[in-house]
Amino acid sequence: MKRPLHEACLERTLLGDGAMGTQLMIAGLTQGACGEEWNLTHPEKVLGIQKRYADAGSDCILTNTFGGSRIMLNRHGDADKVEAINKAAVAIVRDAFGSRDGYVIGDVGPFGGLMEPYGEFTEQQVRDAFNEQAKALVDGGADAIIIETQTSLEELGLGIEAAKNAGAPCIIGSMAYDVTLDGDTFRTMMGVDPERAAEFMVENGVHIVALNCGTGMNMQRAVDAVKRYKAVCDLPVMAQPNAGQPKLINMKIIYDETPEEMVKGVVPLLEAGANIIGACCGSTPEHIKAFRMAMDEYASVKA
Repeated sequence: MKRPLHEACLERTLLGDGAMGTQLMIAGLTQGACGEEWNLTHPEKVLGIQKRYADAGSDCILTNTFGGSRIMLNRHGDADKVEAINKAAVAIVRDAFGSRDGYVIGDVGPFGGLMEPYGEFTEQQVRDAFNEQAKALVDGGADAIIIETQTSLEELGLGIEAAKNAGAPCIIGSMAYDVTLDGDTFRTMMGVDPERAAEFMVENGVHIVALNCGTGMNMQRAVDAVKRYKAVCDLPVMAQPNAGQPKLINMKIIYDETPEEMVKGVVPLLEAGANIIGACCGSTPEHIKAFRMAMDEYASVKA
């Protein structure tokens, strides 16, 4: 029987995957279209992307379900397809690994709005949406659930609760931090710093604390975040920084860190104690392949 993800990543550092959204656009997804629906309408294209990550050496891959909650899918007229889209996503990642026993991480992204009294959605609507999505992912066979790109503890808490209700074997909470204008520190858009986020996640029973995305969260900032998490909790840490800064070139958003540039941050992340290393916006299978080589070389030297 396969060990739970949070136990396996303590034995050796695991390699995650890279960006999905930008890869879908390269594959032909038009701006504003529903990438999650492609799990049903273009499964071969989603599989092609995730197989390239698997072939690059990823030990764990996120499902193509970042916007797979009922609230998000409703904006595309797909609210009746929540279960089908999420279960298909798990099956596609499993297929991408082939005979390898990789970890399928069910991806639950933000619901895309604000809760009352600041927004139009009630807490119960968000709770129901997360419960429905998490159940579909776990019923589909996901090895873990990640509640990612979170900026508020309230929404994160609802996601954690949903993953627990679904019986997820492993729960990951992942925050999106923004570097402050003076460059002195970083916190979420809602003002949550890494220490408070880690404490909250420990209190609410996650298995892995994580960070992904955010403005200015490059590899060095990810190292800082890992250290700050480690200073206040004993849980494994997952880091998925962006591939540099986004730039508008010929009306396209391009991230400016090449695999050769980004990979320089892998060893510092390993030395900081990261247990799972992947990448977020703008990263590609080529970035992940470079990470794999750096991680294997580091492990061989340490052996």
